[in-house]
Amino acid sequence: MAWDFETEPEFEAKLAWMRTFVRDEIIPLEALADKWRTPEGRKVFANIAAPLKEEVKRQGLWAAHLPPDMGGQGFGQVKLGLMHEILGQTPYGPGIFGNQAPDSGNAELIAVGGTAAQREQWMQPLLDGKYRSCFSMTEPGAGADPTLLTTSAMRDGDEWVINGHKWFSSNASIADFLIVMVKTGDYEMPYKNYSMIIVPTDTPGVNIIRDVPTMGEPDHKTGEPGGHAEIIYDNVRVPFENIVGGEEGIGQGFALAQKRLGPGRIHHAMRWLGQSRRAFDLLCERALTRYAHGSILAEKQMVQDWIAQSYAEMQAARLLTLQAAWKMDQLHAAGKHYSDARVEIGVIKFWGAKVLHDVIDRAIQIHGSLGYTTDLPLEGMYRAARAARIYDGPDEVHKVTVARQVLKGYRPSDPSIEHLPTRRAAALEKFADYLDELAVNE
Repeated sequence: MAWDFETEPEFEAKLAWMRTFVRDEIIPLEALADKWRTPEGRKVFANIAAPLKEEVKRQGLWAAHLPPDMGGQGFGQVKLGLMHEILGQTPYGPGIFGNQAPDSGNAELIAVGGTAAQREQWMQPLLDGKYRSCFSMTEPGAGADPTLLTTSAMRDGDEWVINGHKWFSSNASIADFLIVMVKTGDYEMPYKNYSMIIVPTDTPGVNIIRDVPTMGEPDHKTGEPGGHAEIIYDNVRVPFENIVGGEEGIGQGFALAQKRLGPGRIHHAMRWLGQSRRAFDLLCERALTRYAHGSILAEKQMVQDWIAQSYAEMQAARLLTLQAAWKMDQLHAAGKHYSDARVEIGVIKFWGAKVLHDVIDRAIQIHGSLGYTTDLPLEGMYRAARAARIYDGPDEVHKVTVARQVLKGYRPSDPSIEHLPTRRAAALEKFADYLDELAVNE
């Protein structure tokens, strides 16, 4: 079974265009990040980004994560992986290409699980860049174990009444609508108890308490893009038809979440490739530039170890990620579910997060005090990278998933299948006739 990650020459040309476009047009926006934080600054940023988005659309690269019949390009996961490797170099890249989180995942969710009316009302404006969205699932008392979610939705005639407490609802304070994971049943099988409901952010009873500052953005202010909101849902009433999937969507919350989070996790890992490569480039540049103790740092064996180790880890992460993407494409072509690639997705989620952190850490170390300052992007990349081991499921959950699936291919054996005395006895029996002949000849 071959893994072929090559794409046609036309797409390779698009990737080459993307590399230049991201380097020359998007990355420079980072240097003025402080200017974009005010409402006035965000308007200026939008004016700058608008023609860039139009150029992306002219190139046929807008919203590449969805199939053409749902408003996207239908590139598949391998091509997306190659794209995200480039876009992941900068936090502004995905937004200008119409596939920023959480909007990209929410668009996929509505595309695969929503009704035709929901796709028209919510997904299309999301794809057109007219709406922003939020995925509101995590609660203060329920993260890694989603069966502990308590936010509920009770049916009252033609409406749902939602009550609960959420947090880390990304982009909620700037979103036009929220997709809220709610408890709608009380069955013995907990995974049948949850559903997703679309809630316009301006609905009475949606109380956005604050955007919670994080290690990645300790000075974040509520209402700025990229925030993670704490929300109280207090008798929030929305139409019954707002449940994702309509009546058939009742109890399908976890099934829909897996359809959303599977591609979302691999997209994160793809972007990490670009981030780690950017840090690696800084590491190598510094090694060739800095002179200390009689030679440039590139001639120090310890620094050479950092470079070799980083390169090997990054290559492993890249191949694991593209192999997972390839398998997802194969499953999609066969009409199968992405859950059949959960081992591959789980591996890249925890391995990619580790590689991202370690490469950035080495790049900071080689720069010394300069790497620790805000004169380089490394300190910000480092703080942001720490979250990679938590969001979309902590490392430990993915490791458990991988281990459980791997162990299904084994069985207990006492003595071990490699127990030499047992194997020798079996071999003596298997080859007895030949051994008898050998004894006669001796």
